[in-house]
Amino acid sequence: MTWLVLFVAGLLEVAWAIGLKYTEGFTRFWPTAGTVAAMVASIGLLGLAMRTLPVGTAYAVWTGIGAVGTVLFGIILFGEPATVARLVCVGLILAGIVGLKLTA
Repeated sequence: MTWLVLFVAGLLEVAWAIGLKYTEGFTRFWPTAGTVAAMVASIGLLGLAMRTLPVGTAYAVWTGIGAVGTVLFGIILFGEPATVARLVCVGLILAGIVGLKLTA
């Protein structure tokens, strides 16, 4: 259950990172409200996961999910480049997340 909580926290990190783009410098109310809500929920769930998972593992997995998801959504939503080098790097982050899960 703890890993599921951490996974959802990571997804919410993706949501607020992408949401930042839509706030236009925090000048748009609803995107800002949604982004702030996702930030609070993400940090809250990360804190819950850290009750049982090692801090280094939980934080690395949380940021890794956020990084991978944000890069992928940047490619899909904003037309950011999907070069081989970028995708290989995302794959390495993903491999690190899986490795941490397997060794925790």
